[in-house]
Formats: sequence, C-alpha cells, structure tokens
Amino acid sequence: MKITKLGAIDIGSNSVRCLIVNVIYREGHTFYKKASKIRLPIRLGQDVFQYGKIRKITSDRFLEGMKAYVHFFSVHGVENFRAVATSAMREAANSKQVVQRVRRKTGINIEVIDGKEEARLVFSSKFYDAINTNESNFVYIDVGGGSTEISIIKDKKVLRSKSFKIGGVRLMNELVDAEEWNKMQTWLEKYATSISEKAAIGAGGNINELHKISLQPVVEALSYDYIERQRMFFQSLDVERRITEIGLNFDRADVITYGLDIYLKVMKWSGCSRIYVPKMGVSDGLIRDMYQREYRSEIEQ
Repeated sequence: MKITKLGAIDIGSNSVRCLIVNVIYREGHTFYKKASKIRLPIRLGQDVFQYGKIRKITSDRFLEGMKAYVHFFSVHGVENFRAVATSAMREAANSKQVVQRVRRKTGINIEVIDGKEEARLVFSSKFYDAINTNESNFVYIDVGGGSTEISIIKDKKVLRSKSFKIGGVRLMNELVDAEEWNKMQTWLEKYATSISEKAAIGAGGNINELHKISLQPVVEALSYDYIERQRMFFQSLDVERRITEIGLNFDRADVITYGLDIYLKVMKWSGCSRIYVPKMGVSDGLIRDMYQREYRSEIEQ
C-alpha cells in the first residue's frame, strides 16, 4: 500500500477552504480519503464586489489564514499542495499585489483561474461516483459568492459551460443587475430545456448545507419544492435565529437564502425538478488533478 498526502486551497468569494487527502494506492486501486478539511470566512467578495479591490484589513486576515494553512500542512506532513483563487480574486483591482504578498510571506503560489478552469477542476472530482445514479443528462450548478458556473451535460459529456456574475455574496449586497439574470435565463432556455430526462447537480456551500440539514444520503436528490420550502422557512427567520435555532455558521446564515434563490432560478429555467448534491468541488478536483498529473505514473507502476 502506498499513501500520498496532498493538500488543496480553494480561495473563494465567501470563504477560503483547505482540504487534505490521503491518496491510497493498493492492489491496482486508488482511493481518496479525506484526512481534514477547514474553511475560513474571509469574504474577499464582500470587498471586491463593493469597492473593486481587497481592503487592507481583509488582506491582512487573508494573509494570516494562509500562514495558518502552511502550518496546518506542515503538521499533517502534506507532500504537495496547490492553491487557486476564483471570482473575487479575478475581479480585484489589487489581486496581483495580494497574491505577491502571500507568496513573499508564506511561499504559497496562488493561481488565479478563470471559470473554464474552475469547471474543469470540479469535473475532475469524479462526482458521478458519489451520486451513484444511472442518469446521464444533467445541468451542473456551482454557486459561489461571486459567480455561478453552469455546465450542460448530455450522456455524461459536457456540451457547453458558462460563468455568470451572479453569486450569493454579490446578490446579498444587491450587486447583480437584471441584465445578468436575463443572460442566464436566455442561455439556459436555449441550451438546457431541450435536453430531456435530466436532473441538476449542485455544488457550493449553500446547497451542501441544505443537503446536510435534509438528512438525506448523497445518492438521494433534493426536490425543487423542498428547496423552495426551506428557502421560505429561512427567509421567515432573522439571521440570529438561523444561527441559534438551525445551527448555521455566522457566514452562512446571512447568505443562504440568496444562494438557494440562485439554484431555484437555474433549476426553473433549465427544467430540472430535482438536484443531486455530491458535496465535492474545486478542492477535491485539485487533489485528483495533482495526483493524476504528478504522481500516478510513478506510484502506479
């Protein structure tokens, strides 16, 4: 048995996630076992979508978080890791300065990736294995704090993908204009509605949290009606009650209704009545991509 311990950092608009995975190769089979996972509510998008840049106070918090992740990897004995940043860092006017500062202070090289690469990494996570369904047509919906990545899948092959500047944090701060919603609706009605016998696949913290609350196994899809009822229920509670009565984290309680509203609109406009939630995303894809590219040929001889 050979074990390779790898790490991934996913720098999103709402939080910065860190994942450590033991990649185990044994008797011709490769297994990916999560060793640890942490998320920090830095909310880079809160700055970027309002001010166009990352403020110093937020940049300082972000730097401290990245320093912590370096120690975290060291304690776990991680052999290698990658760090990528998405929507907020893409749009920040001072992203180069922030990235350079982190590299100088921690040695972490942050890759700022576009929506296409973000989607590729997600598909590297092998989420089909998690949901374990015979269905082959899907609308993949990845809702982040600053953007939503959508892919149209037929016979488990991606026909087309598109990124929209619509995300939970951006929507919460009333920074999504009607034109962007119109673009999303038009695109979905053009490319998704004609595909029959399809379901949605959801990624992102808000849908993951809702699936956790539902107590359903990963192989069970959530219905459109269930999501709508839960969104209305959350909407009836103020943020404090969402925290104290439901148990949501502080940085999830205020944004979850906005995030769920995006899933509902995409499902409605694409004609999907249910959504699978594999609870896998960019960080999972980073681990698999890194192993496949840099370790597999040497280890699996």
